[in-house]
Amino acid sequence: MSNMPPIVLALTYWLHMLATVAWLGGLFTLALLVIPAARRALDAASFSALVGKLQQRLQTLGWLSLAVLTATGMFQMSAHPSYAGFLSVNSPWAAAILVKHLVIGLMVITAAYSTWGLLPAIRRTALLRAAGRPVDQSRTATLERRERLLLNVNILLSILVLALTALARAA
Repeated sequence: MSNMPPIVLALTYWLHMLATVAWLGGLFTLALLVIPAARRALDAASFSALVGKLQQRLQTLGWLSLAVLTATGMFQMSAHPSYAGFLSVNSPWAAAILVKHLVIGLMVITAAYSTWGLLPAIRRTALLRAAGRPVDQSRTATLERRERLLLNVNILLSILVLALTALARAA
């Protein structure tokens, strides 16, 4: 490692792990526990309201976690003995880190589309339904399928990120 004080590096590792647990834990909890249980237990309007509120909270947590992950990850990467500079892929560690960052980029793109494209459309549909206005059921079903798909894609991408992290650590 560089001449960085061990306590500073330990703090960045801790914050990085905390942000990872918050972001990925939220994704996994929502996809594997909350949504399936809520879908079985609630009517469509209550389900939409619950999931909408949860996703608003999780989005805030996710974007905050991403900021922490970016800052602490850059710090850790620059302190790693195998780091030879931006886009310098001269070792198995550097290759794993590069691919990991590309996968994280895909996660960010899907999260951005979900945050600023898909979820607002779903919320508009829910508001129309709550106001007693006509709602295109096929469009609603398409939006909900797309939402489930994106959530599952991000779950798979997060598993890949963790595998690439393990690969980098083992290199």
